[in-house]
Amino acid sequence: MRPARLAPRDVLALGAVGLRARRARVVLSALGIAIGIATMVAVVGLSQSSKSDLMAQLDRLGTNLLTVEAGKDAQGNAVRLPRSAVAMVERIGPVQHATATANVDARVRRSDVVPRERAAGVTTQAARTDLLRALGGKVAKGTWLNPASEHLPVTVLGAVAAERLGITEPGEKIMLDDEYVVVIGILRPIELVPNLDRVAMVGFPAAEKYFHSDGHPSTVFERSPDGTVEDVRAVLARTVSPGAESHVKVSRPSDALAAKAATDESLTTLMLGLGAVALLVGGIGVANTMIISVLERRQEIGLRRAIGATRGAVRLQFLTESLLLSALGGATGAALGTAATHAFARAQGWTAVVPPWSIAAGIAATLVIGVLAGLYPAVRASRLHPTVALAAA
Repeated sequence: MRPARLAPRDVLALGAVGLRARRARVVLSALGIAIGIATMVAVVGLSQSSKSDLMAQLDRLGTNLLTVEAGKDAQGNAVRLPRSAVAMVERIGPVQHATATANVDARVRRSDVVPRERAAGVTTQAARTDLLRALGGKVAKGTWLNPASEHLPVTVLGAVAAERLGITEPGEKIMLDDEYVVVIGILRPIELVPNLDRVAMVGFPAAEKYFHSDGHPSTVFERSPDGTVEDVRAVLARTVSPGAESHVKVSRPSDALAAKAATDESLTTLMLGLGAVALLVGGIGVANTMIISVLERRQEIGLRRAIGATRGAVRLQFLTESLLLSALGGATGAALGTAATHAFARAQGWTAVVPPWSIAAGIAATLVIGVLAGLYPAVRASRLHPTVALAAA
């Protein structure tokens, strides 16, 4: 006679009976799996959400901005860019726009009652009227410099500079050295050039007239089509500083954002490793639960074997229990990881991205863990002789 075979539905029902009989232990065992899967899904989801937001930011800001900054010569003396640096850069064929800023030696104070040595952490720079257009910056309040105001003792504050000086509205006055200037505008944060957020900006003519600036730019900004950025970069230094190109620094601000993306990927790999460790610990917990279950249920195993259950049927029963236990933890972990990703992304203002493959991979990993964790207990259960199992009970 051939032994009877259980239908898949009956196998699942039989495996679920063993789990329902020990609910507290099942919950604790599944929790280890859930934590591992939740960590892995959340790490992948947050990494993809952050990367998506960063790529959108790069698309919005553009990657075609190059900067040229004056450095120092071999003797350590500061190098000055020529006054005609912007015009020289504009003569490069692909260049669409060029502008500049210059450092101004003027200490920024809120008023004359503030001692000169107590700086507000704000520097002064001269700026051309086309600076915002080149950098994609925007005015939060007030106005930007124009051909008339760039000759006057007025200033536009970066977002951080305004906060540090306690300026909330245009029209207030601050001091640059011993000169009172009127704040005519406050900028929004400039994402590509964040150091300008801590600057009080005046026009080039005003810087020369009131603060003894020499009119030489310290930083030149340039934009060109994406496909020509590297070609322009190759000639930019010697165009701005012929014969002394090694004394100037050419950089692309968007590279900092790209480096941040690479750093995030490395951190993601590390966190995935930690999630895998948590998943391994959860798998060990499942294996421990199944071994204890086999020891506690020897009478049941012996009875099933005595009435005709084959070793394969016993193995299948305990493997099914292990798989169901792991799948319960995996599904719970995937749900928790997805919820955590959406909650954190919303708090950061990102668009939540949870790749379907991360959930599928998590569930698949739990099933593999379930098979590996349940294999030894299942084999051990199937090898119990009916008389020994019943006698031990």
